[in-house]
Amino acid sequence: MKQTFSKKQKRVLREAKTRWNIMSGAVRSGKTYGSYYLLPLRVKFQRKGDFLLIGKTERTLKRNVLNPMRELYGDNSISHVYGDGEINIFGRHAYLVGANDERAVTKIQGMGLVYAYGDEVPTWPESFFQMLKSRLSEPGAKFDGTCNPEGPYHWLKNFIDTADNICHWHFHIDDNPYLDPDFVSALKNEYTGLWYKRYIQGLWVLAEGVVYDMWDEEKHVIDELPEAKEHYVSIDYGTGNPTAFGLYGVRSGRAWKEKEYFYDHTQHGKQKTDAEFSQDLKKFLGGVQPKFIIVDPSALSFKTQIRRDGFKNVKDANNAVVDGIRTQATMLQSGRYKVHRSCKETIREYSAYVWDTKAQQQGEDKPMKQNDHTKDEERYFLHTIFGKQGTLKAVKSIY
Repeated sequence: MKQTFSKKQKRVLREAKTRWNIMSGAVRSGKTYGSYYLLPLRVKFQRKGDFLLIGKTERTLKRNVLNPMRELYGDNSISHVYGDGEINIFGRHAYLVGANDERAVTKIQGMGLVYAYGDEVPTWPESFFQMLKSRLSEPGAKFDGTCNPEGPYHWLKNFIDTADNICHWHFHIDDNPYLDPDFVSALKNEYTGLWYKRYIQGLWVLAEGVVYDMWDEEKHVIDELPEAKEHYVSIDYGTGNPTAFGLYGVRSGRAWKEKEYFYDHTQHGKQKTDAEFSQDLKKFLGGVQPKFIIVDPSALSFKTQIRRDGFKNVKDANNAVVDGIRTQATMLQSGRYKVHRSCKETIREYSAYVWDTKAQQQGEDKPMKQNDHTKDEERYFLHTIFGKQGTLKAVKSIY
């Protein structure tokens, strides 16, 4: 099969002869695509023994690696998954494993591997990676991994910097000459600050300062509301913490926050019951019929109450924090999300919502659990409704 490769992909295919071979860097820079051609070489030249393919979950491994390879090579070369997470790849048997949490360690205990392939490596628990080291026990065993960068104190970055017998290739988005220039330009415009450095430049940089450093009141605060095609409500429910509602309008791939509800029992001297919050929600809607009421999945008693009170379209939020922050940041940077001036608490929290520097020292990206109540419910809405769309396409302005 004749194929044209970028200079960086050619380097990987030529140099990936060490025990550890890791490609990190920008989105859409050719890391994973290059590995589609590295895998057949491993099948051909690695000695007999067990192969293991690893993703954050089996589902993401199929989406990111197996399905694209099947389109490239056909069903005869890349079988569909059979048995208990097994596959035939270029005539060779391989196991599939999802490394989503600490329990994944037990999935590979006892294995003796001659080869392992890893997708989205920084999303794995470190304990799983440590166990994987001992499982690559056959002579000449190799590992190939791809990833987007995280913070500079992440355990994988430390491994890359200190391990022996390792090759690491850094990818910038401009390392992929086959992308549409208009797409590259749009992508560069959608990311800013932390996300630009990580997902465009491919750098392992610290998340610090305010989370949404692209927030600009002059750009993002509106005085008049567009006409919405659909409405949504998003809720961050608190027992010992404030409770926040947001009413959102959506049309043509854009969204805006029309109004907010914010109740802090420490300011009012009284905590409300689930039934009282449910009544407040009814008043808050004022006759608007939202397509979904998006609620924190952990708010079990509150969801039970509002369903009992006649709200049928209750939907659990996608509560992936860092992925959700990235979705919200992209919506803000691209101008696809605005906030009405009446949402005073929402606007205030943008300047006070900051990264947790202590967590950063442990290699973890997470915001401080302060000034985050409207930010949480905004993130619930934006990531649940827009987060599955991947790169957000440019649309005509309606503001």
